[in-house]
Amino acid sequence: MFKKLKAKLLSLNFVINYRKIFPYIKPYWGRALTAVLITIPIGSMDAVIAWALKPYMDVVMVEKSTGGSSTFLIPILIIVFSSFQSLLTYAATYLNTWVGHKVAMDVKKKLFSKLMRYNASYFDKNTSGDVIFRFNNDVDTACSGLLNNMKLFTTRLFSSLSLIGVLFYNSWILAIVATIVLLCALFPLTRVRKRIKGLMDKTVFSGSRVMTHFNETYSGNRIISSYNLYEYQNTRFCRTLDDVFKIGMKMIQRTGIISPLMHFVVSLGIALVIWLGSYLIVTHQITAGSFVSFLAALIMLYNPIKSIGNNFNNVQMAFLAMERVFSALELVPEIKNCENPIKLEKPKDCIEYKDVCFSYVKDKPVLDNVNLKIKIGETIAFVGNSGGGKSTLVNLLPRFYDITGGSIKIDGKNLKNLDIDSLRENIAIVFQDNFLFCGTIRDNIILGKQEATEEEINKAIKNACLEEFISTLDKGLDTEIGERGVLLSGGQKQRIAIARAFIKNAPIVILDEATSALDNKSEAIVQQAIENLMTDRTVFIIAHRLSTVRNADKIVVVNYGKIAEIGSHDELINKKDGIYASLYHTQLH
Repeated sequence: MFKKLKAKLLSLNFVINYRKIFPYIKPYWGRALTAVLITIPIGSMDAVIAWALKPYMDVVMVEKSTGGSSTFLIPILIIVFSSFQSLLTYAATYLNTWVGHKVAMDVKKKLFSKLMRYNASYFDKNTSGDVIFRFNNDVDTACSGLLNNMKLFTTRLFSSLSLIGVLFYNSWILAIVATIVLLCALFPLTRVRKRIKGLMDKTVFSGSRVMTHFNETYSGNRIISSYNLYEYQNTRFCRTLDDVFKIGMKMIQRTGIISPLMHFVVSLGIALVIWLGSYLIVTHQITAGSFVSFLAALIMLYNPIKSIGNNFNNVQMAFLAMERVFSALELVPEIKNCENPIKLEKPKDCIEYKDVCFSYVKDKPVLDNVNLKIKIGETIAFVGNSGGGKSTLVNLLPRFYDITGGSIKIDGKNLKNLDIDSLRENIAIVFQDNFLFCGTIRDNIILGKQEATEEEINKAIKNACLEEFISTLDKGLDTEIGERGVLLSGGQKQRIAIARAFIKNAPIVILDEATSALDNKSEAIVQQAIENLMTDRTVFIIAHRLSTVRNADKIVVVNYGKIAEIGSHDELINKKDGIYASLYHTQLH
């Protein structure tokens, strides 16, 4: 009972997935339908060749006559029909490929749009290989498999129906035997999905790991070189490939027997038909021509069946890829707008953290009942031990993550009630390791405001202390910087990121250890750019170097998820046995 229910659910899931993909096919339904309709004559023409053998064999082989019109007409008709079938097959393949690629493009666009809206936690939990495999490879597998499966199904369906018609036309007795054997040969396919479902999931996982290795090698090539990690990285990669090989061999172990088994059953069927057919010829129940026609139709019917086991894994992989694609499309981000969100205008009063709690992993708190109030226009610095929650506290403000308890308010409005886009529009962030996109310096500076004027760009360049550097470049702002800004120094990257923040002109600025990775000379230049950026803005600074936060209006010492101290530099430095004073004096020495 359970097995029947499971089979029904699987078939229902198959129908549901096809219904889900239909809106993506709909814009191209004319070509898609034409491709499907073309398969009807492609499949049906198989029967013409088999049927034509009956009169030909009866006239030529039995009556030993070459004078009839069928002697010349039938071979010509076979050539004409075969040529027409070949042209239709090419047309169907072209249309299927065209529609498949178009559908894949549309699905990838939708997925990419969703991917950009996924929560930060999604990228914390998934590797780059996982993302590439699911959002690119799975789409190709699903969309190409979808239409190829449809083409294969309709071609085989009409081919089988027409060939079975030829079988019954020639001998209903032999046709019944052949049909029973056909059903027996197809039975093993009903067990395939259960045997390979878990393995296919492992195949996807191992495939994504291979991609992750390539991505890591590309991004970390300098670390690999500087630490002589060639052998280490190669060993990890080879281990992953070994796992892929083992999974592939397990797949063959579980499914490889299907095709030979089907071949054996089909061979038994042909042998049985030949034995029974010989008896029917001898007893004059069918003619020799009918038997040859029947046998030709039977072989044409059985041959694809013998090899279908080898293709069935690909069919199943396409269906499973389709399920994964739609699970990604249907994934709803945890962090999203509420109903009727409030659009945030420029903040005027204050930002307040009230009893804020947060944890990345359940029952492992990172922030515990944090209370903090920042007036608009203030500069507030967060310092403390590594892993104490400084970055987390600031990352909650643009809702990269959602708090697990308490509330964060801007001008009295709860963050969760604000429109996310308008919230982030009011915040500019300069990270420790700023991401630069492949393109030119200009492309990366105007990310915060695509329609920025030359005057605005030049002002941002000046304030970010980039004028001298850009003047040394032949192409100036239109200089290509390479992927992730690989052709720039750390200080140059930081200043471009600061210029980007200037262009955005957001009232709230977050500086996440923006100078900690720089040398003294670069830090001095970047620090000047940062001071320009901080003017007339509400600024959150996360810093390890306490010398950079002396002028902050408030310094907040965060220790093990709690606010341990708060005050100005002068207040905290004179606090007896204070954490900040201890950290400050330690850094001085």
